[in-house]
Amino acid sequence: MLNRRTFLKAGAGAVPVAAAIDALNPFSTLSAEETVAAPSGGPQAKLAPLPQRMPAIDPATLSWQQRIRRVGQSNMTEHDPAVMNIEEWADYWHSAEVDIVFISVTGILAFYPSKVKFHRHGKFLNGRDFFGECVAAAKKRNMRVVARMSPDLNWGDALEAHPEWAMRNKDGSVQFSGEEPRLFKTCMFSTYMDDYIPAIMREINSLYDVDCFYTNGWPPLGTLPDCHCAICSTLPASGTPAYWHAFTDRVLDLWQRYDAIAKEKKQESFFFANSGGNVRGGPNLDRLGKVAAWFQADNQGRTYEDAAVWGCSLQGRVCQAVLDGKFATNVTAAYSTGTPGWRNASKNPDEARMWLNESLASGMAPYYHFVGSEKGFGEDRRWQKVGTDYFRWTARHDAHFTYRRSMANIGVVIGQSTQLLYPGPSTVHSRAYMHETTQGIYDALLRGRFAFDFVHEDRLDAEHLGKYRALVLPNIAMLSERQCEQIGQYAKSGGSIMTSFETSLYDENLNRRADFGLADLLGIHRAGDVIGTNGNPYYARIESPDKLPLHPILEGFTDTNWLPGAENRVPLKPVDNPVLTVVPGFVRYPPELAYPPVSHTDQPAVILRESGRSRMAYFPGDIERTYWLTGHGDLLRLLHNTLSWVTNDERVVHIEGEGFVEMFCWETVPGYSVHILNYTSPDAQHGWMQSTYPLGPQTIRLQLPRDVRVKSVELLRAEQNLTFHLEGQTLQFTVPRVEDYEVAAITIA
Repeated sequence: MLNRRTFLKAGAGAVPVAAAIDALNPFSTLSAEETVAAPSGGPQAKLAPLPQRMPAIDPATLSWQQRIRRVGQSNMTEHDPAVMNIEEWADYWHSAEVDIVFISVTGILAFYPSKVKFHRHGKFLNGRDFFGECVAAAKKRNMRVVARMSPDLNWGDALEAHPEWAMRNKDGSVQFSGEEPRLFKTCMFSTYMDDYIPAIMREINSLYDVDCFYTNGWPPLGTLPDCHCAICSTLPASGTPAYWHAFTDRVLDLWQRYDAIAKEKKQESFFFANSGGNVRGGPNLDRLGKVAAWFQADNQGRTYEDAAVWGCSLQGRVCQAVLDGKFATNVTAAYSTGTPGWRNASKNPDEARMWLNESLASGMAPYYHFVGSEKGFGEDRRWQKVGTDYFRWTARHDAHFTYRRSMANIGVVIGQSTQLLYPGPSTVHSRAYMHETTQGIYDALLRGRFAFDFVHEDRLDAEHLGKYRALVLPNIAMLSERQCEQIGQYAKSGGSIMTSFETSLYDENLNRRADFGLADLLGIHRAGDVIGTNGNPYYARIESPDKLPLHPILEGFTDTNWLPGAENRVPLKPVDNPVLTVVPGFVRYPPELAYPPVSHTDQPAVILRESGRSRMAYFPGDIERTYWLTGHGDLLRLLHNTLSWVTNDERVVHIEGEGFVEMFCWETVPGYSVHILNYTSPDAQHGWMQSTYPLGPQTIRLQLPRDVRVKSVELLRAEQNLTFHLEGQTLQFTVPRVEDYEVAAITIA
């Protein structure tokens, strides 16, 4: 927010964690370090070199979808066959230089003369092959076609003939659409998915030249179904780990069956489904990433529940965590999102552009989407110029948006099972508990300008963790014994860890352990149940505040013996020489009683350990979530100091300048690119971007690998070349101005 302290201007980098995993570690070539000034007079940051570049890839070996750069969709309505000008529709998307368009086949209303039973013809179709005409118009303009289906709802005649297709409530009643009560919700475990959807796919394959198939509305995003039909009643209870496993098995079984049907006509075709849901996802994202040819993230825009501006780039980081370089895109709605929302009215141009910016910066292909085509091509046509201008700009710079890998030295475990299944402590009743935790650590990382990746909990092996100097586990409550062992091996190999609260206190089945699964590694031992807040939360006392120097995590804290703690904490057994100790919570009102009955304890408020290159920090409180709820600058500084300490102040990319930004650094086909997303706005955490608040100079430093020579540095949004300074292998240049987004593209010899 604009009223926060001046933002830290720290970059990030990546270095090896140990010789034991050097063979797997692209950051194992550290030969020299440049020291750069850290913000706020803090410790010196060591600028470490980028890893040696990856071997070149022959573009001819890539699948066709990996060459897609722009995606367009006009979501058809029942009325469109009566009014839509197909040539105008196709000309628009062609003029925007899109590579592929989504065209509605649907599941509740057929947009072609379907013969599949219960695939109802729209009342304005009148025997017309609207879908076929759209396919032909797209193909004539060399655009590929996605056949878009929707299996989540159907009509009463289908329900009457097949009552087993419906999702049911506990009392056996049918679950209907909340907006259109004539439509019932279909059960994904029923033969509706086994018979009806395949019949539509095979009919489309027999009639049209489509490139792939997609199902909208299935599987669910960020939640699990709660159905009590005859089939689902035999399954474990929804919301349990056992149900999540059964749910994922069913999703992947259907996914692979549908994929086989898509390939019946041509081998290069495939099936993909609605995905996204950010860190919660739906099915297990690690397993999904192994089978998905196309990851369709459906985070169309900000909502009241997910109001932070970085929601799209957060999704992009999730995709990169599980896809191993495969294709991903995110739907950017050109229309109003949220509640209330107007699906046929354009949203603010600055907001729509920022969502496209985030898609591009985080490694996804930009995707633009509107609903309905009344009176030819829309009553509200304001969205169209936003799309054409943006897509034409990206087309001029496609090479620089062809990414090889992310440059980051911090891995943040997303803990999908914890996100989906862990309810949070009994002291708190918040459905958004883990969402708030994730937003807190994300916000802190952005404000510190750290370069980071997300890491899936099922990818904690040496191959996936080897590039990271530090691993962050923000209250990852559920960890299996195997995952705990992998984290231990990572630390023994020299990797550092920052974690908090109930991390590892539950196993993969949500059974609470007697002590932390990472107890021995972190040197922590539980001494009781979670303590919440009734009045003042607990405080953290600085031990020996007059004894200098203070520990690095306390850098900048002067004239105080106390720091804020967190809303909830796990009591711990005492340790030797704690840096911070707990002052237990006490009355906040009336103020006459607002003092601690016990002002000094031996309970640690942080536990710090060092072993070789490995550094470990554990906070017993839910510090990330508490920071998100309060915005307290002391909590932010404490998180930043601790992140710097566990990474040993090592950074690959250093960006110095004013403002609240998100940063990405990529190895690209031509060289490298540094992306700066400007979130400096009063609308960053709620509402929509109303206007842009430009930033002044941003100085960027990075250390190139040996034998890499720079040909040019170009700003892609400003479309101008920059002067740059190269001393040894240390590259420095200054971006003079950042509007909403800037990309510094480094072309190497």
